[in-house]
Amino acid sequence: MKGKLIIFSAPSGAGKSTIVRHLMSKEKSLYFSISATSRQPRKGEKDGREYHFIAPDKFRELIEKKAFIEWEEVYPGQFYGTLHSELDKIWELGGHAIFDIDVMGGLSLKKEFGDRACAIFIEPPSMKVLETRLRNRGSDDEASLRLRLEKAAQEMQYASQFDHIVVNDRLEEAQSEALSLVREFLAL
Repeated sequence: MKGKLIIFSAPSGAGKSTIVRHLMSKEKSLYFSISATSRQPRKGEKDGREYHFIAPDKFRELIEKKAFIEWEEVYPGQFYGTLHSELDKIWELGGHAIFDIDVMGGLSLKKEFGDRACAIFIEPPSMKVLETRLRNRGSDDEASLRLRLEKAAQEMQYASQFDHIVVNDRLEEAQSEALSLVREFLAL
């Protein structure tokens, strides 16, 4: 039997990547599903580790060839998606796929896989805290930061469509809650 999908979605800066890394250190059956993106790598990112970095023209070509389970144009000209080949690789290893994915992509995966997927929304304690976290990252100029915050406000409206919501106010508590939810789902 093929494995399950654990989907983590959140606005940028809510802490989903930190939580996903924690879960992978605790549950050896979880394999990170590396998303594809057309954006440029950030400092320290490597192709095939954080993302499969694909040029925009090639990304569009792969869309046409139906190489993606799901894909979204998350920001104008910036595409993100999940390759069929990525899930096939994880399932061949006998594992379960864990995703760190944008909100619309997360909902698309949940719709596609139904009960085989557990979708968890990581919510920041407030928009003010989210803004502080994004500013502290130092990876965005003011215009990009505004765009991320506007998108975050929109994404928060979809939280109720997920199976679970974990508020990331205190990281250790959010990690513990997420781990409990994942272990419960995998035991089903």
